[in-house]
Amino acid sequence: MDKQWNPDQRVSGIVILYPYSRLWYAPWVAQPSVAHISENATQSSQRLVRNIGLVVRGKEEVIKLAVVSLLARGHLLLEDVPGVGKTTLARALAASVGVTFRRLQCTSDLMPTDVLGGNVFNQLQSTFEFRPGPIFTQVLLADEVNRTTPKTQSALLEAMDERQVSIDGETHKLEEPFFVVATQNPQEFYGTYPLPESQLDRFLVRLSIGYPPPSVEREVLTRRGADPVQQLEAVMSAGELRHVQQAVDSVRVDDAILDYLHRIVIATRNTPLLSIGVSTRGALGFERAVRARALVEGRTFVLPDDVKALAGPVLAHRVKVSGGVGGGAARDDAQRVIRELLTVVAVPI
Repeated sequence: MDKQWNPDQRVSGIVILYPYSRLWYAPWVAQPSVAHISENATQSSQRLVRNIGLVVRGKEEVIKLAVVSLLARGHLLLEDVPGVGKTTLARALAASVGVTFRRLQCTSDLMPTDVLGGNVFNQLQSTFEFRPGPIFTQVLLADEVNRTTPKTQSALLEAMDERQVSIDGETHKLEEPFFVVATQNPQEFYGTYPLPESQLDRFLVRLSIGYPPPSVEREVLTRRGADPVQQLEAVMSAGELRHVQQAVDSVRVDDAILDYLHRIVIATRNTPLLSIGVSTRGALGFERAVRARALVEGRTFVLPDDVKALAGPVLAHRVKVSGGVGGGAARDDAQRVIRELLTVVAVPI
C-alpha cells in the first residue's frame, strides 16, 4: 500500500498517513501550522482594511484601528462630531465581512426591552414567546449611545462582555462574531448621560475619525449614484473572521515586549496625574489589541511600535485625570498623560 505524507499536518510527533492519496480522517488530525495560519490571517485582515478603504477614504489608520478592535474580539467607541462617517465606517465593516448589521438610534425614551427584546404573549397558542431585539445581530451600531438612560446603557454590559443576554431568568446566546460600534458626540452635553467608567472599560478602542483630507473631501463632492456601501462586496465570511480572530492568539509577544506593556499599565496607576489607572481588564485588552495590530501590519510578532501606537486609543478612555471636569477636555487631557507616560517608560531594545 502506497502512503503519502503531507508535511502541513503534524500532531506532536504523530504522522498522519494518506492511503491511496486520499485523506484518512481521524479526530486527532491537527490544524495547519501556526505560521501558515498567521500568513492567511494577515492577508485576510489586510484585504478587509483595503475593502473598507474603498468607502471610508483617506482614513487608513482609523480603519486599521477599527479592524484591530474587531479581530481582538473587542468593541469600538467612536467619539466625533456628526457627519464625518461614523455610521458609514460601521456599515462598511459589516458589509465587508458579510455579517448581519443593525442600527440602534439611542434616545432618552429607549427602554432595555427595545434593545434586548422580550417575551410576548401569543394569544393563538396561549404561551409566551421570545421576540429578539436589535442586539441579536453580529454588528450592532448604537448611535448616540450617551443620549439613552443609564438603565438602557447597562443593558449592553452583559452582551458586550459575555456575548449573551438574560431575560426573565433565561439566557440567550448571541451569534459570533458579535461586535458593538457605539458613537457619541463629545461636544454636546445637553440631554445626555455620560457613559460610566464601568461601561467605558467594555470598549477596547476609542477613536475619532476627524474631517477627511481636503483632496478626498473634494472627490466625495463629485460622487453621484447609489450608496457606495451598498456596492461593497464581502471579502471575508463570518467563519473566516472567526478563524482570523483565533489566529490573533498565535501572534508572538516576546517577554520584553510584554514587560514593556505591563510597565505602561502600572505607570497609569502610580502617576499623580491620574486618579484612576488602567484596570486588569484593560491590560488584557491592551495585550490582545497589540497582537491584532501586528497581524494587520503583516507580522506574526509584536513590536514596541504596536504598543506605542495603541496606548492612546486603548488606554486613554480607561483612566481619569486628577482634578478633571469631564467632557472633551478630559479626553484630551487623558491622551496627553498617556503620551507623557510613553516618554518615561523605557522601551525594550
